Formats: sequence, structure tokens, C-alpha cells
Amino acid sequence: MENTHGSGVPTVSIFGIHVSRWGMRDTVNHLCEAVESGRPHQVITANPIMVMAALEDPAYNVIMQEAELIVPDGTGVVWAAQKAGEPIEERVPGIELLHELMKEGQQRGWKVYLLGSTKEVIQETALRLTEQYPGVAIVGARDGYFGPDQDQEVIDGIRSVSPHLLFVARGADTQEPWIHKYKHSLGVPLMMGVGGSFDVISGKTKRAPKAFQKLRLEWLYRLLSEPSRLPRMAALPKFVVRVLREGENLKKTS
Repeated sequence: MENTHGSGVPTVSIFGIHVSRWGMRDTVNHLCEAVESGRPHQVITANPIMVMAALEDPAYNVIMQEAELIVPDGTGVVWAAQKAGEPIEERVPGIELLHELMKEGQQRGWKVYLLGSTKEVIQETALRLTEQYPGVAIVGARDGYFGPDQDQEVIDGIRSVSPHLLFVARGADTQEPWIHKYKHSLGVPLMMGVGGSFDVISGKTKRAPKAFQKLRLEWLYRLLSEPSRLPRMAALPKFVVRVLREGENLKKTS
């Protein structure tokens, strides 16, 4: 019998984290319905580092469990689903999902708020997205350098412009917990953490060349480009070992 999330999304359980098995098209169609519903939805673009964080940190696990949709962003997540005997249709990279949602917004006249990264990056991202998707209204863009004492001010600013989509780039350890904590206060139909996507869109960093993407080695390209990511990447071999050890048992909650 097929595993489904509460929203009817077909999922595979990877150590108790329910990851969507849909490819990009079905994911986008589902999220368009989510936006039109007006109800808050948190979308998490999952990679092995985040899965390991959920296994090691109960608070992070709750965030993953309570997300309305978890998509398979990382190659390792797709591989783990294969090992579990419940293959995922295709990888759904967060940056590509962002662009697909912007295309939908172009047709539907959606409003978008951008939150995170530096002032220069966020302003350039807003400019480039406006040029690429003139039918979308970028109704707000704010950098991610604010503390908990400014959270309410940020929330009020977002609520005042009623966006359909909120993209947050503050690092996986910050963005998902922040969205989870405030998703009902924010009241935005679709909220998604997008990691380094603004850096790529603004031109600050380059996305991995097609050859790396094809070989599913984007993570390696990012590591070579940013050696400072090495401590975070230490979770990858742990994830691989755990998946190989558990085999099909990884579908059970760990």
C-alpha cells in the first residue's frame, strides 16, 4: 500500500521523515493548489544533512514532521528512497522549484516576498527576478541579518503586503526553524527555505556546471567552491553508512 502524507502526497519514509515521491510537475501542481487554498504551507527542500540533523535533534525532527511538504532536493535523499525500495520519480532541486513557482506566479499574478542573505544579494535577486518574471510582484525584500528581537517587526512587514509566496534564505539551521515557529503568524500560503539560491540568482555564486548536475555531484562542486562547508558535509558519510546499514528498514521511524 502506498504511503501518503496527510495531504494525500505519496511519500517515502526515510528514518521517519516523510519525503514526497513526486517529480517537479506534480509538486508544482500541488503547490499551486496550496497557494490558492490560502492556508499556510511550509515546504522543506530536504538533503541528507537535514535528515541527519532531524535524527540528532528532536526539535529539528518536529519541524520536519510538521512541514506540509518535504521535497527531495538532495541526491542522497533520492538514493536512500531507492535503497528503501520506494523510488522517487526525480530530484526536485530547491532553486528549480523556486523558478517553477515564479513561472506559475507570472501567469497567476502572485505576490512574492524575499527574505534573507545580505542587503546587496537580496536587492540584486529582487531586481533579476522582476526582470525575468514581470508578471510577479516582488512586494518586499529584506536581508536576513536580524535577531529574535526584530522577528515581530519582520512578520508585521510581511503580513502588511500579503504575499502568496515567501522565500527565506538564512541557512538550513535558521530558516526552517524560523518558518516553523512563525508560519501561522505569517499567514503566507507558501513558505520555503531556499538556502543559497539567492546567491546564485544574484550572480554572487555560480550553480554547479551541467556536468556536475548530471553526475549528481552538485554537493561536491559546492564543497570545492566553498571549503568552509566541510564541517557540515561531515554528515554525508554518516548518512550513507546509516542507509546502507538499515537497508529497507530505513522506512521505519528511527
